[in-house]
Amino acid sequence: MDVPLELSFRNMDPSDAVEVRVRERVDKLETYFGRINSCRVVVEAPHRRHHKGKIYHVRIEIGVPGRTLIVDRDPGQHHAHEDVYVAIRDAFDAARRQLEDHSRKAAGKIKVHEVPVHGSISTLNGFQGYGIVSLSDGQEVYFHRNSVVNDGFGHLNVGDEVRLVIAEGESVKGPQASTVTPIGKHHLTER
Repeated sequence: MDVPLELSFRNMDPSDAVEVRVRERVDKLETYFGRINSCRVVVEAPHRRHHKGKIYHVRIEIGVPGRTLIVDRDPGQHHAHEDVYVAIRDAFDAARRQLEDHSRKAAGKIKVHEVPVHGSISTLNGFQGYGIVSLSDGQEVYFHRNSVVNDGFGHLNVGDEVRLVIAEGESVKGPQASTVTPIGKHHLTER
């Protein structure tokens, strides 16, 4: 870390044991993301006057290149946070998750959820047991009645929206769907 840890205590006396625990957790954070520039931690008890039922609050600000990650959730009535060490653990677990996410984004390893291939039925031949799905790019994909999930071929109509899995390789009729699932009232959008 480029800048030393800044640790503050609010509404409570400084504690060497708490400081040791915080330093241990900060050192552990550096194993998840090695380019931490700074780390500021505030451990806070609600009021000095209350001796029972104190719920500790821990705020963490982590400086990384080009950004500051902040963990600052209101503990509410989370009675486990009456123990300062549990509050520290939970805050640093949240900070670790944020650092892992930041690290994945920085490395370009972001999981992207693609919209499944979908289209609308343009042709149905109930007698011969096949249909054709028109995709938004104009491509037409053939499917057989056995490709429709839950034996639902008889419930399909021209114009119905469906999601499909296109089989590897083409059939004699061109691209062919191995699985066809009626979408129903769900709407898919591309991002």
